[in-house]
Amino acid sequence: MTRPTPDAADPSGARPEPAAVAKKRSPAPAGLRTPGWVGWLFVAPALAFYAVFVLRPIALTLQYSMYRWDGIGPSTWAGLDNYVKVFTDPDLFASILNAFKLIVFFSAIPVVLGLAIASTIRRIAASRLALVARTVVFLPQVIPLVAAGIAWSWLLSSTGLVNQLLERVGLGGVVRAWLGDFSTALPAVGVIGAWVLLGLCTLLLLAGLSKIDPALYEAARMDGAGPVREFLSITVPSLRQEIGVCVTVTVIAALASFDIVYIATQGGPGNSTMVPGLEIYYLAFSERQVGMASALAVVLMVLVLVCALPIQWLTKDRSS
Repeated sequence: MTRPTPDAADPSGARPEPAAVAKKRSPAPAGLRTPGWVGWLFVAPALAFYAVFVLRPIALTLQYSMYRWDGIGPSTWAGLDNYVKVFTDPDLFASILNAFKLIVFFSAIPVVLGLAIASTIRRIAASRLALVARTVVFLPQVIPLVAAGIAWSWLLSSTGLVNQLLERVGLGGVVRAWLGDFSTALPAVGVIGAWVLLGLCTLLLLAGLSKIDPALYEAARMDGAGPVREFLSITVPSLRQEIGVCVTVTVIAALASFDIVYIATQGGPGNSTMVPGLEIYYLAFSERQVGMASALAVVLMVLVLVCALPIQWLTKDRSS
């Protein structure tokens, strides 16, 4: 029995494809192809929503920042005077500095503690204590910020639980109204923010830890590496992107903070806890300086972008 010889029309000797396969792989007729503009129809509602509720308010804010306007009467052209005042007025500039000080509490502390807690929970992942720890740490995220601010205001008051505990352990000399003292009000607000954001950072970092190959830790232990060396050489480099997300979210939360500060101190005592978000609110709705409030809002938006974009670039995954 002789083998079939290749078709003379096909010099490569390959067998011809079945008709069904050839038909399936053939390009669709021009009349049946989906036009490119059809895809835009699917994203049009989202684009319209984004344009109306995001881009338009930004454009109006930029416009209002160039005028002196009380929100009701006629406006007068101010040019860049509002922006100059943002950086030359001591109170306005101090609010920006306070926001940067809160970054230490809102960002650095939650990320560092979140790394330590996430690494500890990973080591005891098989025990029930890990589930309890995750629940307790993440609990602040499900509590409304208004309720959290009120609760902490009670805890940090002159007769609150914190001062009572300090008196019980013999530290009555440091007792004070933590949110009412000029020197401790801003750090106290920062502690509240750190408590709120710690759970989010820990959860994000735990999710990142789950993707690390356990064989890396086993190999490190075989080479004699201890827990600290494992943490610095394996855990931290492997969580580069997760750390970037945590830092970005917490830095934005610090710069755009409003609710916690408003509930806890309303910017006081004096202006020691005043932040840009709260200052914008007071300028627009209490002092009727819509142009100045808009200028400060634009400056705040630029500061957020200036801080967030480099963080995203530094923590970008360059392996691909």
